[in-house]
Amino acid sequence: MHDIRSIRDNPEAFDAALARRGFPASAGAILALDTKRREVTTEMQQAQSRRNEASKAIGQAMGQGDSDKAEALKAEVAGLKQRLPELEEQDRQLGSELEHMLATIPNLPAADVPQGEDEEGNVEVSRWGDPRAFDFEPKEHADLAPALGMDFETGTKLSGARFTFLRGHMARLHRAIAQFMLDRQVGENGYTECNPPVLVSDDAMYGTDKLPKFAEDSFRTTDDRWLIPTSEVSLTASVAGEILPDLPQPMRMTAHTLCFRSEAGSAGKDTRGFIRQHQFEKVELVSICRPEDSEAEHERMTGCAEGILQALDLPYRKMLLCTGDMGFGARKTYDLEVWLPGQGAYREISSCSNTGDFQARRMNARYRPEGEKKTVFVHTLNGSGLAVGRTLVAVLENYQQADGSVTIPQVLVPYMGGIERLEPAG
Repeated sequence: MHDIRSIRDNPEAFDAALARRGFPASAGAILALDTKRREVTTEMQQAQSRRNEASKAIGQAMGQGDSDKAEALKAEVAGLKQRLPELEEQDRQLGSELEHMLATIPNLPAADVPQGEDEEGNVEVSRWGDPRAFDFEPKEHADLAPALGMDFETGTKLSGARFTFLRGHMARLHRAIAQFMLDRQVGENGYTECNPPVLVSDDAMYGTDKLPKFAEDSFRTTDDRWLIPTSEVSLTASVAGEILPDLPQPMRMTAHTLCFRSEAGSAGKDTRGFIRQHQFEKVELVSICRPEDSEAEHERMTGCAEGILQALDLPYRKMLLCTGDMGFGARKTYDLEVWLPGQGAYREISSCSNTGDFQARRMNARYRPEGEKKTVFVHTLNGSGLAVGRTLVAVLENYQQADGSVTIPQVLVPYMGGIERLEPAG
């Protein structure tokens, strides 16, 4: 959500920032609606004040025996009582229209976000690790994994396209990856482990900018709840409506949950394999902090995600997303793209975003600096630490052997009960 006062103070800067994101100028329409609403609000407040004054004056006129004046005042009060509900409804409707308009406009990009229309405008910040030199032609996971327990056919039979049934050591490796990530983020990086609901309300989805923009990309239940597209929703919304005490250190939370996405806008993308599923798992990272700490926290969070890839010895590159490729609620985003030798390409495995106070304004999340009476909107950040299924894909492709087996990364062997290799069935 945008600060209407900031738009009033500098509409040109607001439109210029929107233009960087390829969004049309909106300050004029916003301010016109804002002016109209403020006029109605003023008229409503004046009418309420006059009604109260006139009501008191009726008693005084009656006490003075001035029945004509009393009757005139009664008629005025009656008219005001009839007019006030109309003004209140106008005020409510205009306020709702203004909120909806502000809620459908993306966050403004940070000054250091590169200009660009799409992913071609993203900037590579760094690379880590050297892709492995294979002495055979590496396979894509969709061709390699079925013999190891990644059952696409049964998943489709049970639930339709983009669902997968994992069996045996493949299922255990998936669980091991998630457990390793969670232990690392809690034990070494200081995140508090959480186990949040995966069914949430409209308010939780709206507050984390998933509604109304991404309603079609999410699953809704018959009792009007939403299956979370990411536990960012549950973790971030946990502070909705709160006034937190001073935040000398960021509040850091992590969770390993199921996530659900309808993928409504991704027809034809990654239809083979395990990369783009309707049901998947992530270890999510969320930080709540003071505005002055959010840039440093963004760098730290991204580093925590990078640490998982480094521990698994998976080559990756860090990308700074351009204005045209950032998510709706982000003001700055780093994507981590892992090397997949079967595809011969880097593919996204984590996205870490600083949303500034964009989400905090939508869900009214604030903190009170020590010694101050005034409250301040917090800054919120979120990132994948990492996407579990995509990490499984990266392990399969990078650690595959010529005989179709897959070597288990050393850091995962204890989580696998000492198993060091996935062997093809038969």
